[in-house]
Amino acid sequence: MSDTWKPRTAAVHGGTRRSQYGELSEAIFLTQGFAYDSAEAAEARFLQAGPDEFIYARYGNPTVAMFEDRIALLEGAEDGFATASGMAAVSGALMAMLKAGDHVVAARALFGSCLYVLEEVLRRYGVEVDLIDGTDMDQWASAIRPGTRAVFFESISNPTLEVIDIKGVCELAHKVGALVVVDNVFATPVFSRAIAQGADVVIYSATKHIDGQGRALGGVILGRRDFIRKVVEPYMKHTGGAMSPFTAWVMLKGLETMSLRVNAQADTALRLTEALQGHGKLSRVIYPGHPSHPQHALAAGQMDKGGTVVSIDLAEGQEAAFRFLNTLKIAKISNNLGDAKSIVTHPATTTHQRLPQDQKDLLGITPGLVRISVGIEDGGDLIADILQALETA
Repeated sequence: MSDTWKPRTAAVHGGTRRSQYGELSEAIFLTQGFAYDSAEAAEARFLQAGPDEFIYARYGNPTVAMFEDRIALLEGAEDGFATASGMAAVSGALMAMLKAGDHVVAARALFGSCLYVLEEVLRRYGVEVDLIDGTDMDQWASAIRPGTRAVFFESISNPTLEVIDIKGVCELAHKVGALVVVDNVFATPVFSRAIAQGADVVIYSATKHIDGQGRALGGVILGRRDFIRKVVEPYMKHTGGAMSPFTAWVMLKGLETMSLRVNAQADTALRLTEALQGHGKLSRVIYPGHPSHPQHALAAGQMDKGGTVVSIDLAEGQEAAFRFLNTLKIAKISNNLGDAKSIVTHPATTTHQRLPQDQKDLLGITPGLVRISVGIEDGGDLIADILQALETA
């Protein structure tokens, strides 16, 4: 492995382990356990497993290790732990590091399941959680205090695409010794380097752009080696949230084409945003990569491109949004994102349905809001499909 490899090369070759057979495609070590040459060898491995020694698939596996090494290399992290889903990564990273009495500051604009972990699970076990407007640096400065253990935010929020100042929040958090945990899904491993901008822990739902083809659930926690192996690994291996070897192989195959897919998706997302500017049926078009976004300059400074998701707000509300969704021919109604297929979601009635109305209002999740995850279809075809559906709406 070369330290000079560019990301696209690392995404194809990084972390590869080959067996004695010299297979070209990564091998799937579809085993839950491993045999030892002697009782003494088993004892020694349980005392201290080497970097290429494995005990049990819940603790680690050669195929999973390849995925962990490869995505860590792409992100610029020292190490990673692969999990069964993106939410296993979120809950695992936070639960592994926090205890009763700890203080966490988090951006309010989060995916519904992330809010559940913070507001229900962590508070249930005695963790103090303050939720703030993540775009307001004054609120971060006021909420972070001596003794704050961690801060948590989505670098681009779901579904209203607010952009958080990673470097600015990291500077405030590190002054008091707090760890910065970033859910970086919307920024993708292709366009963002949150660790280079100061983040201590970066989380991805590998279900999204890493797989990118709707096949498997997965997640990954990335950070410094001591944190991953001494804090995250003991918690994850005892609570059972590890990624399966087959899923890790799927994710390895996804990494090989991720840059090609995500760049094409982002290019179409920008074209779509430009085509929708000033449309009479829309009250808002939200895309961080377009100058119309209020935080466009910040997004451009943190990301190579604006991402793969565009959110639009139909002025006539939910009824118009439903007519729009039901008229689309190419984009499919579902709740995933980052897929090769374009996917549309109505957050108010699906992913964020359980939020109280006052929280939806606070977050800007209106009845007319539709999240569009742009796929790899021909951009002209997709734009034409969305425009004809808007006319019907």
